[in-house]
Parts: sequence; structure tokens; C-alpha cells
Amino acid sequence: MDHRKYNIYFHTHTISGIIIAALLYVIFFAGSFSFFKDDIAAWQKGRSEVTQNFAPPYNHLLDSLSQHYNLRGRNFNFYLQRQGQGTYVDMTASQDTTISKPKPKPKVEGKRRGRGRRDDGDAAYFRYSFADRKAGDYSDSYDMAEFLYRLHFLAQLNQVGIDIGTPFGYLVAGIVAFLFLFALITGLMLHWDKIRSNFFLFRPMSKWKTVWTDMHTVLGVIGFPFQLVFAVTGVVLIVNYVLLAPFANLLYNGDTDKLYESLQYNKTVKVDYTYKPMEGKFDMDAFVGKWQNEWKGSQVSRIYIRNYMDESMQVSLEAKPGPTANFAGSGNVTVDIATGKVVELKSPNSGGNYIDSVKSLVYHLHFGDFGGKPLKIVFFLLGLMGCAVIISGIMIWLVARDKVATELRKRQFNFWASNFFLAACLSMLPVTAFTFIMLKTLPHIDQGVIYRTYFYSWLVLGVYLMALRNLPLMNRHTLLLSAVLCLGVPIANGVSTGLWMWTSWTRGAFDIFFIDALFVILAGSCAFAYTKVNAEAKPFKILGRTKEKGRAKVEA
Repeated sequence: MDHRKYNIYFHTHTISGIIIAALLYVIFFAGSFSFFKDDIAAWQKGRSEVTQNFAPPYNHLLDSLSQHYNLRGRNFNFYLQRQGQGTYVDMTASQDTTISKPKPKPKVEGKRRGRGRRDDGDAAYFRYSFADRKAGDYSDSYDMAEFLYRLHFLAQLNQVGIDIGTPFGYLVAGIVAFLFLFALITGLMLHWDKIRSNFFLFRPMSKWKTVWTDMHTVLGVIGFPFQLVFAVTGVVLIVNYVLLAPFANLLYNGDTDKLYESLQYNKTVKVDYTYKPMEGKFDMDAFVGKWQNEWKGSQVSRIYIRNYMDESMQVSLEAKPGPTANFAGSGNVTVDIATGKVVELKSPNSGGNYIDSVKSLVYHLHFGDFGGKPLKIVFFLLGLMGCAVIISGIMIWLVARDKVATELRKRQFNFWASNFFLAACLSMLPVTAFTFIMLKTLPHIDQGVIYRTYFYSWLVLGVYLMALRNLPLMNRHTLLLSAVLCLGVPIANGVSTGLWMWTSWTRGAFDIFFIDALFVILAGSCAFAYTKVNAEAKPFKILGRTKEKGRAKVEA
């Protein structure tokens, strides 16, 4: 490789990497835990979901709603959660104007309806738990699994109040994904000539710059396929609105709803209201159960009811096949309830069009849901490997620029930038473990409590670590704190719920057992790393108090 190309790849890789370092670490760290989203939700509730196998009681939900609302003529959208233990319910005002008179909707430019809010008459939007048979809004049902999942695409930044026409957090995550893709490609080109000769080269007894360089290169190359897949699928999933906007203008005259319906993201079911009551009763449990049995190996994901208990009533189901049943596919059925006529039918377990193939490939590769728990564990480890690559990249960048020939102000800036990045990154594990412990000790948990516990403790610990102004000491403190707090997670669970690891194992609550075991392993790993670092790590100084060749170096 000629010198000019090397410099281009080197500077592109370095600049794009250092700009996104901290945010990319957050995405990888939170995303790694998000592979176990269902297990974390079960752990927090103290109720295993792998031991429960029951049909969701839709009839009970509708009967409960009928005690507070006249349901005739209403439309319902059920957005079922992946593990099948709950659903979000979107209920409109009645189409029957003799029952419900919807309020006129005010036109508000640039605003979207938030989760759990309804302003059109006596409509409602809420989350319903099939296991507890209780309803609540989005904030009340918020859990740590949802927090970490949404943190991995920076959804919390949507609430900072920056109005740029698109959710701010999603935009930032999309930009990070694009820059990460650049960093991956340029990094591969940068090390291409050395991959064969230095692929297994690791020199832990050399100077620190060599150790970090070897770690960065070896782990980066090993994890390259995984990271490339997540960069590409992340771009598609996060910024699909921006990517698809030109096609909406070109092919659909700016109607994005039609575009998303063509891509099978949305489904519009319009049925004219007849004002004629339907005879008999509608057994929703039997209806959903019939099609669930018909589509074995698939899971109903959405349910649409139009004109409830009117003669024109129609019910539509959408289903997603399991990867073993059909890796690329989707299914839907629409039935006219009064006549029993099937208006539309597509089986999720057979066939599949081009859109199904592309969407399924992107989703399965990104969420790692096609290989069971072993594959998720592999993805989790590869995600943490990505975190290690980011940390080593920051250290390489810092040490390479801490030279006597560099101006003092530039060296000070480089140190404090690295100090900030490392404090923000390294504090995530102890803060996450601390929040898990607080989930079992606080009397009430909702979205606000989780936000305050996580972000305030992250801020406090981050400021403390930055104030140390000592990177080796920062590393030792976070390792020791992580070991103690991670070990405290299963202890807090056992004390508060009685579900000690041996108890959850004997009861078959393997999802709860897995989270406890995961934190025990993390605690052991951090304790082992702490002992090694404390006993064998070579000290190094950045901006030390020495004078060399007439140049004063001031301690940061």
C-alpha cells in the first residue's frame, strides 16, 4: 500500500472512530444486554416466562373494557409483545355516533403523539399484562429490559427537546452507525497487508502502546464480520425513514403511509360502519387460537379489530414465523366475522416474497433470534469484544499523541478528551449492576425511577472517575466496583424475592437463573481482571511532572 492511501485510511479511521467512540460504546454495551431482553424482564418481575404456557385471555380483556366503555363500533389494534406475556392496546372512539362523539383533533404541526397518550374522545392507549391481568400506561409498565433496548439506539435522547423534524436520538444513532461503517471499512483496509502475518500476534509483555495496538487489531479483525453486520443492519433499522423518504416522494406522491404499507410495516383495514348490531357473541380467544394452531411454529404479532360487534366487523391477524419454521416470511389473515368469510389470507409458514426475505434477514441478523440462547451468548460476547476494541482504540489515540514534540495545550486536550470518554464508558457496567440492584430494593419502579437511578448514578460515577485524573486508577476502581455490584445483583434478587440461583434452577425458571448467573460470571471476570491489573500491570504516565530537554510537562 502506498503512503498516500495509508494516510487516507489511517486518518479517516482515526477521526471517524474518535468522534463516535463514547456513543458507539453505549450502543454496543446496551445492545449486548438487549439480546437477553426477555430474560431481564422476567428477572425484574420475579416471574419466569419459560415456565408459563398459556393462551392470552383476550375475552377477559374485552369484558373488562366493556365495564367502563361501550365497545360497539370501536376499532382495536393489539401490538403483542415478543414474549407473549403482554400487549399494547390502541382503542379508538366508536364509529357509532349515537354512542361516541369523537372530539375534533387539533392540527399541531411537527408534533407526534407520545406513547400512552390519547386526545380523541374516550379512546385509550395502554399496556395490558396477560399474566397479571392488569392494565397500565407505558411509563408504569416500563422495565430495565425496555430501557437497555431503547438505550442501544439512543432513544432516550429523543426527550432532550431538540426539534429537527425527526427524533433526535434516532438521528444521532443513525449518524453513529454510518460513521462506524466508515471506521470498519477503513480499518480493514488499513490493516489488510498485516492481517496474514500479524493475525495471531499479541505481545502482552511489551509496552502499553503495543499491547493496546495488538488488542485493537486482533479483536477488531476477529469481530469484523459481526460488527459489519450490525453496522449495516443498524443503519437500515435506525435511519430507514430517511432512506425511504425519496421513494415516498417519487412513487407515492409523498404519502409515506402507503409506502410503509407496501413494505408491510403498516396495515390499513378500512370497513364501512353499517349501524346494524351483529348477532351472537364474538369469542376472540377461540378465533386467535384457531389461527395460532393453523400456523404452528409462528406467533401472532398484531391483531386488528374493525367495527366491533357491528354486522360489518372484521378481524385481521399478522403473524411472524419462527426461524426454524420459515426464516423469511410473514403471514396475515382477514376474516369477516358475521359471515365467516376469509377476505385475505397469507400463510407465514410457506412462501415469502422479496420484501419478507430482506426484512427477515435484517431483523434476524440484528437481533440474533435464529439460534436460540447459545447464539445470543455468542453475540453478547462479540458485542463486549466491540467494547474492548473501542477502549483500546481510545488508548492508542491518546498514547500516540502524548509526545514531547506536541504542544502542551494539545496534549492536555487529548488527555481530557480520553479521560471523559473512558469515564463515560467504563462506568456503564457498575452503573448497570447498581440499577439492577435498585430494581429489587425500591418500593415502586416506573420509567422515571429507572431514568433517575441510571442516569444520575452514571453522572456521579463519571464525574468521580474524571476527577481522579489517573487512567490506571480509574480502571482499577471500575473493575473493583463492577465486581462488587455485579455480585450484588443475584444477592438482591434472592433477598427480595427468595429466588436464589439454586431455587430458580430447581423450579425451571431458567430465564431468571440466567441473569443471575450472567452477573456472577461478570463479577468473577472483573475480580480476576482486578487482581491481574493490580499485581502485574505496568504503570504508565500521561503528562507527568518531569522535564525533558527543556520541555516542562505538567501533570493533568
